[in-house]
Amino acid sequence: MRRMTWLVAAIVLAIVATVSAFALRPLRAQRPRASPHESVTATVEGATLTIVYGRPYMRGRTIFGSLVPFNSVWCPGADEATTLESTRELEIGSLRVPTGPHTIWVLPTPDRWTLIVSKEPSGFHTMYNSRADLGRIEFRKRQLQAPIEQLTFAITPSQGGGGTLAMSWEQTEVSVGFRIVK
Repeated sequence: MRRMTWLVAAIVLAIVATVSAFALRPLRAQRPRASPHESVTATVEGATLTIVYGRPYMRGRTIFGSLVPFNSVWCPGADEATTLESTRELEIGSLRVPTGPHTIWVLPTPDRWTLIVSKEPSGFHTMYNSRADLGRIEFRKRQLQAPIEQLTFAITPSQGGGGTLAMSWEQTEVSVGFRIVK
C-alpha cells in the first residue's frame, strides 16, 4: 500500500510539474527581448520601403572585428534575419531587386563592406544560405566620430530621386544608393 501511495504521489508531482511548465511558458515569452525589434519605413517616389531588424546594443563590447568577425557573412541584427521590403522594384547599386521582402546580410572586412540581398523572404539570423543570394553590392564605408550604441538602419530619400540605405553601429556607417525602377 505504501508503494502505491508513493507511486501515486510521484505521478501527481510529475503531472503538476508538467502543467506548471506549460502554464508559465507564456509568461516567459512575454519578457522584453535583449535586442528589441524595430522597423524603419520611408516612402520614396511612391514606393514604400521597410527594414525590419533586431537592434542589439554595444554594451561596452567591441563590435566589428570581434563580436562581428571580419571576412564572415553576418546578419545585421538579432534573432530573425533582417528584412528589406519594397512595394516597387528597386535598383540598389547595379542590382535589380524585385518587390517583396528579402533578407539582407553583410560581409564586413577591414577595408570593404558588401551588402548581400537574398531571395529568401525570412529566416533566422544565423542561417545564411549563399545559394539564395540575389546579388551583392559594395557599401560606402565611413568612420563616425562618436559611437552609436544601438544598431541603426535609415532609409533617406534623395532630392533628385531614389535614396540611400544606411546602417550604423559602433563607429562605422555603411551606405548604398538605390533608385526606384519605373
